[in-house]
Amino acid sequence: MSVIPPVDLTEQFRTIQSDVNAAVAEVLASGQYINGPIVETFAQSFGDYVGSEHCIVCNSGTDALYLALRALNIGSGDEVITSPFTFIATAEAISAVGAKPVFVDIDPSTFNLDVTKIEAVIGDRTRAIMPVHLFGRPVDMGPVMDLAARYELIVIEDCAQATGAEWMGQQVGSIGHVGCFSFFPTKNLGGCGDGGALTTNDETLAATARMLSEHGSRVKYHHEAIGVNSRLDSVQAAILAVKLRHLDTWNQRRTQVADRYHTLLDSVAEVVRPLPVTFGRSVWNQYTLRLPQATAEGQERNQLQQLMREAGVICMVYYPLPLHLQPVYSHLGYQPGDLPQADAAAHQVLSLPMFPELGEAAQVQVVQTLKDCLTKVGLKTAQYC
Repeated sequence: MSVIPPVDLTEQFRTIQSDVNAAVAEVLASGQYINGPIVETFAQSFGDYVGSEHCIVCNSGTDALYLALRALNIGSGDEVITSPFTFIATAEAISAVGAKPVFVDIDPSTFNLDVTKIEAVIGDRTRAIMPVHLFGRPVDMGPVMDLAARYELIVIEDCAQATGAEWMGQQVGSIGHVGCFSFFPTKNLGGCGDGGALTTNDETLAATARMLSEHGSRVKYHHEAIGVNSRLDSVQAAILAVKLRHLDTWNQRRTQVADRYHTLLDSVAEVVRPLPVTFGRSVWNQYTLRLPQATAEGQERNQLQQLMREAGVICMVYYPLPLHLQPVYSHLGYQPGDLPQADAAAHQVLSLPMFPELGEAAQVQVVQTLKDCLTKVGLKTAQYC
């Protein structure tokens, strides 16, 4: 029995190994391991790809969010509206600058921020909205940008899982005032280590973010602010430059994998498949099912995940505990039931293996295993959203 992992980076590396090896060898031979021409070239190329005038590359997607908030002078006493159903880094960056995350419930059919619920939590201290393009699926940015204009708010797009996704023909990360990306290895554009980027059309914001990423310095050994050391190293930049050339092809293959899942799951009545995007393009960082009949605490879902693992198909749960119920945010006073859609999703989601090189035979195995294990768990037919 072959084991199917949630993501397999080795197959992708084989297809670009010679180019990556040559790019890394060139960096090592140059002796310029921090900053330097390759970093500048990649930053320019990535900014061009996204469609933004400025791109500041940094140490991680978390740092990109932090630098964006710092550059916008968002801090103590300010509030930033965001999703409770995402990785901790989104809210963590808000907290790290001293601001308060304000969570808005999600749309159960997309897992993204429910844009119809944003206006109700805008207050005197609200400075920004931070939508998360979760699982590679773009948020409907029209209502977000309309609200931002009406209330004079900043929009910071968390694009960590959605490099290459589009809203109304426009790349995510170029729609709001600033976009923040992660180059963590499992992302659509992933390095061989940590990395991130910030994109914007605001020259002043870009210059401030760059200064903050270099210990608060524009001129060496002269420091105008307390900054951080957040730089993308030259080896990672070289690897990412190679991979950027293949990104559109890989994203197209992800779409093909998603389409095959749609077809194979057509007769699996116990699950709800992801809905198509009507206003843009998903890049399918994850293919996430919903098990609506799973009860609170996700016991059936967890049992299903374990049975599939034992049968050789490793699925993931993103995310088993929403941010508003995390211990670190207990002081904010959220209770179970306050954001019911996020609570329910945490108990019901299951992400199937997803990567560009996933073949049809493997997907057939995934879905057959899912069917067999669903029978053992005893979940009833789903009520489709």
